[in-house]
Amino acid sequence: MPDEGRTRVMCPDCEDFARTVLLLGQLALYADTTGADLDFVDVVSPSLAASLPEPPTGEES
Repeated sequence: MPDEGRTRVMCPDCEDFARTVLLLGQLALYADTTGADLDFVDVVSPSLAASLPEPPTGEES
């Protein structure tokens, strides 16, 4: 494999987008757990979604 042993470096916008999407997914999973604090989910999820940056253009730096 040509990329073996290399670490891929994301552009800052790509990293922010991926991190925010991951957090939204984790929040959705948390919301489905028994005993989840749904008030917390209701407060955090719109703010987290609003903080999503523009989707990355696919360019790598």
